[in-house]
Amino acid sequence: MRKIKKIALGTVGVSAALLLAACGSKQSSKGQEKQVLNLSATATLDTIDISKATGYGQTGNVFESFYRLGKNGQATAGLAKSGTVSKDGKTWTFKLRSNAKWSNGEKITAQDFVYSWRRTINPKTASPYAYLFSGIKNADEIIAGKKSPNSLGIKALNKETVQVKLNRPIAYFKVLMAYPLFGPQNEAFIKKTGKKYATSSKYMLYSGPFKITGWKGTNDSWSFVKNNQYWDKKVVKLKRINYQVVKTTNTGYQLYQQGKLDLTPLSSEQVKHLKNNKDFKTYPYSYVAYLAYNFQDKDATVKKALNNKNIRLALSLSLDRKVFGDGSSVPTGFVASGLAYDPANKTDFAKEQKVANTVDYNEKLAKKYWKAGLKELGMSKLNVTLLASNESTNADALTQYLQSQWTKVLSGISVKVSSIPSKNAYTKASSGDFDIYVSGWGGDFSDPMTFMQILQKGTSYNYGKWNNAEYNKLIKQALTTDANNVNKRWQDLVKAAQVANADQAVSPIYQQTTAYLQRSKVKGIIHNNAGTQWSYKYAYIK
Repeated sequence: MRKIKKIALGTVGVSAALLLAACGSKQSSKGQEKQVLNLSATATLDTIDISKATGYGQTGNVFESFYRLGKNGQATAGLAKSGTVSKDGKTWTFKLRSNAKWSNGEKITAQDFVYSWRRTINPKTASPYAYLFSGIKNADEIIAGKKSPNSLGIKALNKETVQVKLNRPIAYFKVLMAYPLFGPQNEAFIKKTGKKYATSSKYMLYSGPFKITGWKGTNDSWSFVKNNQYWDKKVVKLKRINYQVVKTTNTGYQLYQQGKLDLTPLSSEQVKHLKNNKDFKTYPYSYVAYLAYNFQDKDATVKKALNNKNIRLALSLSLDRKVFGDGSSVPTGFVASGLAYDPANKTDFAKEQKVANTVDYNEKLAKKYWKAGLKELGMSKLNVTLLASNESTNADALTQYLQSQWTKVLSGISVKVSSIPSKNAYTKASSGDFDIYVSGWGGDFSDPMTFMQILQKGTSYNYGKWNNAEYNKLIKQALTTDANNVNKRWQDLVKAAQVANADQAVSPIYQQTTAYLQRSKVKGIIHNNAGTQWSYKYAYIK
């Protein structure tokens, strides 16, 4: 396997289908016809059911909750005209807008939120995001199957008032309520459509600025059209957003040159040649690609090896992460940089979480740990399979580098690559059918907890089933006894992150920073580095 000097990478792992680049087609310069934008996706939509989605990077434009994300990750006006919290931080009351309507013209009611939350948290729904309800009254017991979904701490006081009861104050609750996961769903419509619900765009009601048309479940193109029933429709200028799956940055660049795209993502190689172009633009995102180790591997020998800390450190220290991006995207740990800052001194959490000799490039130390690990295990060789999605930009270059580098540095290792469609890879990872999985996580909200919850015992995205008592204790403290003390809570999270990084619960590979070419005529796009990162509510073509 040849050594790769520089690798241009896009999105890898669970969220890949939803990390979208915007682009456009040739359009009429007259009237409203020009208010059309064509956007590219790396893969087709996997679902439009908010209870079952694995991300909302795109669909945050068609579904809305009490709030929506505005600029700089701040919660801004959504379906609620007001939201108030009690002094103890445990009771939230939301007043819905009288003109909040579904895309079919029916009124959105408080009961729609109650039904939606109960449906999502019901273990039968198998929502991958059910854990985000933790902290809401009875949520943990419901997720564990010990209580009925009807006991969840949400109630409709009247048609326009929703009350939410929490077990404990949640520091990031307001911004969490901007996540489409917590939006409403129409019970009557779901019962009417039955098994057809969410299987195509016509079997769905929409609460956001746009609604979906032309999506049939598996096709590579679909559209968003302006939702004329949306409460704030007067500010929505775009009439239509067309999506088309574009799998390579080279194809995207060609389409851009032909005038068929308004915005297209660039590979690192393209950045070298285009960074001085007047259309060059960067959009950071708190997405971290990482290696998940299967601590409950079905192969006894591999399980034994991956449970050895020295082996995991050796695998991590073998990697020169600077080849994965442009230097600035090298992670310090599992939590992304630029996501959250120390309330006491404004230091980036990513800086405080760092543990020396864990994600550094050090072949000499890697060999030392590898030799020690094999000796402890009584082994001289190790055969592992690397599972990865083949649908992300230059995914093959990444897996080839990992395979080549490990084989070069670590004597006795044999790496087989299993590169398959992202949906299949996710299914295998979720069922524990892997050795090492090239996964990724994008922050859902601007708080370290959006990453740190992933490594807790029992969360659906803890694919490798890593379990550490000290880590769990610190996270519990941050969520309970220290929840209302911002500085103590912060220190709990920093210590927990250091525990995970020191143990290499997962090995971060790179943090995504994507460069684009964007035409100057495209205005008003809001992009956040966490959560529903792309918002086109205020976008327009000048």
